[in-house]
Amino acid sequence: MSIPSLHRGAVLLAQGGRRAVEQVYGLADDTTGRPCSARTRFQIASISKNMTAAAVLLLAERGKLDVHDPVDRWVPSCPPAWRPITLHHLLTHTSGLGHWEEYPLLDLAGAIDPDELLARFRALPPLFAPGAGWHYSSPGYVLLARAVERAADRPYRDFLADEVFAPLGMTGSFAGSGAGRADVATGHSGGRPVHSWDLDTVNMGAGDVWCTADDLLAWFDGLRDARLLAPASVTRMITAHAPAGSGPEAYGYGCFVGPLAGERSISHSGHNLGFKAFVAWLPGSDRRLVLLTNDDEDPAYRTLIDRLLLTN
Repeated sequence: MSIPSLHRGAVLLAQGGRRAVEQVYGLADDTTGRPCSARTRFQIASISKNMTAAAVLLLAERGKLDVHDPVDRWVPSCPPAWRPITLHHLLTHTSGLGHWEEYPLLDLAGAIDPDELLARFRALPPLFAPGAGWHYSSPGYVLLARAVERAADRPYRDFLADEVFAPLGMTGSFAGSGAGRADVATGHSGGRPVHSWDLDTVNMGAGDVWCTADDLLAWFDGLRDARLLAPASVTRMITAHAPAGSGPEAYGYGCFVGPLAGERSISHSGHNLGFKAFVAWLPGSDRRLVLLTNDDEDPAYRTLIDRLLLTN
């Protein structure tokens, strides 16, 4: 099958136990000339919300928290307007909290004290009452990561490493800064290398995970086979809890649920500076698609998603 090529990145399409497409393209790092390979770790951006939701559900299974807990049980110094907000509202983007564009003075690439970041979030009144609407909110997922830290009594990135990545054999995955790590891709935008957004504080829980293509396939296979979460928790995660805007898509816990290529799908896209990513699981045909690129303007990105799902 002829498919368009990414300028740089990795593509993996599996159906059942067969890998129908498995390709890597271009350079992971222009400065050193290091090519992308099966070992290359890419920022998966907002697909990280899959893992945040799973972390919350794992802790719920263990009785450490409840998805209907009010956010002020787990996040300190919540303003009065936040008190009706629950973890469920944060998971489904129905909390009324804003997204990054509602915080124009926040530098996504700059380091910031965690308490100062929370103060920035608290300064913006909710856009609507909890449950009264849907508005995509990465800051809401930062709050969820804080809740995981409090409930698990350990750093969020350590919880993901020990309780999410290790059980699924995701040996190439980690959360947080890629500085000093091997096999990390350099992000590109406008044809030039770009500095990464801050993944330790600003984007913790919202867009902080790095993965290989193989690891993201292992992630979806772990969900499909209930090897990480109990079947009831998987069902809870991929249930359509709230309409996501005016289209046919809805949002579950950390994932979009809706039609794709004529089937029901569980999917998410991601876009951090220098990176774009897309994953989809189509249970009806047992297809799992992973697309990762370290060029956020790659012209083949959208075309490749459509071509792979519509012709396989």
